[in-house]
Amino acid sequence: MIKVVQLQFSKESAGKSALRLHNAFCQKGIDSSIISLNSDDIIDTKITYLRKKSRIISKLDSKIKAYINRNTIKEYGEFSFPILGTNVSGMQEIKNADVLYLHWTLGGFLNLSNIQKLLKLGKPMIVIMHDMWHITGGCHYSFTCEKFVSGCYNCQMLPRQRKNDLSAKGFYKKLKLYSKFDNLYFVSPSKWLYDCAKKALLTKNKPIYYIPNVIDNKLFKPFDKSIAKKILNIDINETVIAFGAVKVNSPYKGWTYLQQALEILSQDKDFSNTTILIFGSGYDKQIANAIPFKTKFMGYLKDDYSVILTYNASDVFIVPSIADNQPTTVMESMCCGTPVVGFDIGGIPDMINHKVNGYLAKYKNSEDIADGIRFCIKNKIRGKILPSFEKNEIVKKHLDIINSLLQ
Repeated sequence: MIKVVQLQFSKESAGKSALRLHNAFCQKGIDSSIISLNSDDIIDTKITYLRKKSRIISKLDSKIKAYINRNTIKEYGEFSFPILGTNVSGMQEIKNADVLYLHWTLGGFLNLSNIQKLLKLGKPMIVIMHDMWHITGGCHYSFTCEKFVSGCYNCQMLPRQRKNDLSAKGFYKKLKLYSKFDNLYFVSPSKWLYDCAKKALLTKNKPIYYIPNVIDNKLFKPFDKSIAKKILNIDINETVIAFGAVKVNSPYKGWTYLQQALEILSQDKDFSNTTILIFGSGYDKQIANAIPFKTKFMGYLKDDYSVILTYNASDVFIVPSIADNQPTTVMESMCCGTPVVGFDIGGIPDMINHKVNGYLAKYKNSEDIADGIRFCIKNKIRGKILPSFEKNEIVKKHLDIINSLLQ
């Protein structure tokens, strides 16, 4: 039996992708286990949580990161230059594994030295690229910058633009690491990031695969919208527009463009009876005051059933991201039968068939987001995942890679 170990920061990191892939593997008879830095409420004998010392190291690394990033330009999002981490190469689960999967392991879980120790074991290591970090000198999304193609330096995120800045140092450390090992493989959940990785200096000579993240469409499924609305104390005749993210105010998630689209819709009499449903963290008074409709804030939803209820109570879900890979919310909403409106950017076009299961708006065009909402409501568009995102198809692609590597 194939033994796979997946490493992740926490259950929630990268949209629960490690946990969902783990469950899908187990259902197919693969001996999958998870090593997670942070513990949570999941009881699973196949999940090992690191000890308190590792979490203290993680907190120290977060403080170092905050100091390093104190002057970074926030509109470009996160910059990560990992300093501290935990050496997990001696753990029994790692020793017994046939294949290692790396998901989101920043935040003081693994630094590049820790990753090198894992690669030295000689086992195939499959890195799931949940953002651009693995192909850049430190940013998680480069926006219009393409220095990752030839080598990062003079980073737009860093206030003192120098040739030998942190982005250059981070890039060189990755280049040195990647060039040492031929047991390193990369998987992109989106076609966009796959294309970026194919031309990136760090990965263009490495094996790269395109495989979407897994979604459990037996758990995430549609039910009567009127019932869902009643449970949330929303009138069944109201139009419900939903928006959600781990951090609502993240610079990647494009809240400003949705707010502008809502301003446009507030002038439309067809939307006079509308509720805005928002979930996630980062919701504040400034965001609340900017919404020209009744608003119901759900907070940070910790369990899948609350998330499923929210999608089913919604008539349309909006993903106004200006930088994103394969946002989990799109797949979750589609599985619940709720159409999605989002910008034609990153991995979003992989999941939305324009005007069939949602609407692809012109990039950074709030008017087109408003038009997309109107189109989906007026035409009663139903959300539906595309065939290439079926769980069995995705697991088969992973198994094909694993079998080829082990042969």
